[in-house]
Amino acid sequence: MYRRWTEAELITLEQMAETYTVKQIAFRLKRRGYYRSELAIAGKLYKLGYSIRPTLDNYSCSEIAKNLCLHRATVTYWVRQGWLKAKKRCVHCYQVRSQDLKRFFQNPPASIKKRIMAIDPQVISYLVG
Repeated sequence: MYRRWTEAELITLEQMAETYTVKQIAFRLKRRGYYRSELAIAGKLYKLGYSIRPTLDNYSCSEIAKNLCLHRATVTYWVRQGWLKAKKRCVHCYQVRSQDLKRFFQNPPASIKKRIMAIDPQVISYLVG
């Protein structure tokens, strides 16, 4: 049986989507009086465009590219070359930790050093903290 998501449930879900796992979200929703299965939560997160994994201080290649005003394929290329350390989230998505991004900016490969140095330092400090 399908029950519609209430506005309050959706607001709560969006607040927790970036920082908690699906299991943690289910537990917190249950404490607030909303009963949803983990499968239902995972499906709704997917439909809303969120990952089912919490990101915390991690970035996707597209988030990095957007902030640096680069194409997503450029950042993905850096990962595939081994210049930027990342974990594979799904077939085409990588997740980069902020400390790995910081290490990359501090010591970029010689072939793209000029390109990295041309990036606004404020944007880099925003990304790496």
